[in-house]
Amino acid sequence: MCCDAPFNVQFSIELFKPRRQGDTEKHRVFSVHSVHFVPVVQKLIELFCTFIQTITMSNNNRRSFLQKVGTFSATAILSSIAKPMWARNLDAALRDAEGISPDDLASEEDFRYYVQQSFTVSPYLINLNNGGVSPAPKVVQEAMKRYYDYSNEAPSYYMWRILDQGREPLRKNMARMAGCDIEEVAINRNSSEGLETIIFGLQLKAGDEIVATKQDYPNMVNAYKQREIRDGIKMVWVNLELPSEDETYLINQYVKAFTPRTKMVHITHIINWNGQIIPVRKIAAEAHKRGIEVIVDGAHSLFHFDFKIADLDCDYFASSLHKWLYAPIGSGMMYVRKNKIKNLYPLFATDDPLRDDIRKFEALGTRPMFIEQAISKALDFHEMIGNERKEKRLHYLKNYWFDKVKNVPKVKLHTSFSPKWGCAIGNVSVEGKKPEELDSFLLEKYKVHTVAINWENIHSIRVTPNVYTTTNNLDVLVDGINAFAKQV
Repeated sequence: MCCDAPFNVQFSIELFKPRRQGDTEKHRVFSVHSVHFVPVVQKLIELFCTFIQTITMSNNNRRSFLQKVGTFSATAILSSIAKPMWARNLDAALRDAEGISPDDLASEEDFRYYVQQSFTVSPYLINLNNGGVSPAPKVVQEAMKRYYDYSNEAPSYYMWRILDQGREPLRKNMARMAGCDIEEVAINRNSSEGLETIIFGLQLKAGDEIVATKQDYPNMVNAYKQREIRDGIKMVWVNLELPSEDETYLINQYVKAFTPRTKMVHITHIINWNGQIIPVRKIAAEAHKRGIEVIVDGAHSLFHFDFKIADLDCDYFASSLHKWLYAPIGSGMMYVRKNKIKNLYPLFATDDPLRDDIRKFEALGTRPMFIEQAISKALDFHEMIGNERKEKRLHYLKNYWFDKVKNVPKVKLHTSFSPKWGCAIGNVSVEGKKPEELDSFLLEKYKVHTVAINWENIHSIRVTPNVYTTTNNLDVLVDGINAFAKQV
């Protein structure tokens, strides 16, 4: 960013500061001319910086990418001067990548260099725990900060009369991209809030059964246990042996637990512990045959890989947008099928809790609207990158490091290589060692941040790269795993 706007700042100050005694007309006119001349000088410097960035990349990667996309176009070089350099570079890279298939683009490190520049990635740490929460790209960060500043100029005015007016356009855009009706989407703060709204809002009575798995997320497990204590419902817990590529096994584990008293099945679309994808639609079909409603925990699936909520044929769905959409931390969405809204109680009370309006689930009180409205920028960024491109890249990254450690003695992998059964999330363990030991070793010795998993029958570390992750980052991870395994 060495080439961004310092010249504009310098000359603008010269032009607009009060004239001092002794300043001449010639001096003033030179300042004006300097301002008009700045864009030309700045563009030349930026072009030089772009050239330097390009020539310092890996020669093989650069040659491969440039052979496919050609050299920088005049359009890319002369793109809007109002944009920062990283944004202009990404725009140009995306235009040049239009003729490359998502499969081929997945391994192009030069293209990914420009994606990486859209994030404020730490130079001191390799973050491979994006499954917990992802950083937002710069454009989202900047929007959130800008809306926060607006809010603090006159909070009640800017929050409730200005920013709050953006919720309906946001709802419309979210529904379009998630694949559902605008009247079925509520904006909230995370998937736990959305799912607990559903779990506690369902009109269940003592003896009603709900099927879920021991591998579901703890907040959901605890919510169901609380309803057991409070309302006398019965939980039926399924134990999944993972990873699995046996679709029949996965479906049957749920179906075998169904009884005439089953009212609801809870399905985690991607098991957060190890990245296992569950065949939601086929389980939902079996449930609906029996009059059983379907809740889907989509915390890790929405905007992670390419699907629409309608594809799942579920009745309820919730997701955290600060994971794979890269929205600000503390943003989420909830879907309720239109004919289910009326009979679902909201978590936060309203004047008419049984009205047929998705907005009844948004009565959260005072909320950080600067966070909510920046979600729109995250949707724009996701659409610009492209859902299929993103999915292909994430799957490529997982398999990249999997391939390099799969034959290392004592190393065990706990996620499928297949795109049908997994995407970005990958789990690994080393025989004879605890997950915490491997996690600590990678952080202390290699500055690689992962997370240790010890939940039910899953004991490993979870590694979650993201679109800004490079193969060089993953090579460091591979070196660390190799070094740790040699100690066993």
